[in-house]
Amino acid sequence: MIIGIGVDTVEHERVRRAVESARFARRVFTDAELAMPLPSIAARFAAREAVVKALHGLHGLELRDLEVLRTPLARPEFAMPPRLRDTLARLGVDALHLSLAHDTTTATAFVIAERRA
Repeated sequence: MIIGIGVDTVEHERVRRAVESARFARRVFTDAELAMPLPSIAARFAAREAVVKALHGLHGLELRDLEVLRTPLARPEFAMPPRLRDTLARLGVDALHLSLAHDTTTATAFVIAERRA
């Protein structure tokens, strides 16, 4: 059962300006994410915004808890550190489905929060 949907689109330039602030960058992204090209960083910011919408808030999480990894088949997925895993369990969310897209100026993320059973 779908219990939440979130979508977000962000301009690359807005994210570039934001990550120029080391404080913002460290608060939001992991070192591995910051090493990526700008379109990928922007997509990961959009993913964070989209998951907050799908979950209807942060529920005690920090944006940095929402790291986006790539599977060996290049599919994006959220890392599941204990804090995120515990929050999802408390909310009754069994899975987060993530899709990312970007072009030359914008990045978009779509998230579905699912409860199985």
